[in-house]
Amino acid sequence: MSHSINKIGQIAVPVKNFERAVSFYENVLGLPKLFETGHLAFFDCGGVRLLLSPPEKEEFANASSIIYFHVEHIEEAYTAYKEAGVLFTDEPHVIAKMGQTETWMVFFRDSENNTLAFMSEKIVSE
Repeated sequence: MSHSINKIGQIAVPVKNFERAVSFYENVLGLPKLFETGHLAFFDCGGVRLLLSPPEKEEFANASSIIYFHVEHIEEAYTAYKEAGVLFTDEPHVIAKMGQTETWMVFFRDSENNTLAFMSEKIVSE
């Protein structure tokens, strides 16, 4: 199929306060900012581009879908980001176990009250 979807090119995150949101994603989460133009800021997250912008229309002003950021060591990420001021809504916990792989998650809020998450997969011996 020549028109099939093969990857995510960009995810848009609606923001209420543009400067505050750009600072959060750049300085707190540490994502590299690709460029900024007007009230659009683009960040790289492992090859997927995140776009922060105020919503163009009121119908797009709702919170975004949940973005799950993969981290190698979820407990270490939780501790470091909590110390940096990230507001977590829970603690790292197992979501699923498939064979010797456990999927862990922890949820948090960005500066604009969007729900985000860290996820990690751990190999455990049975």
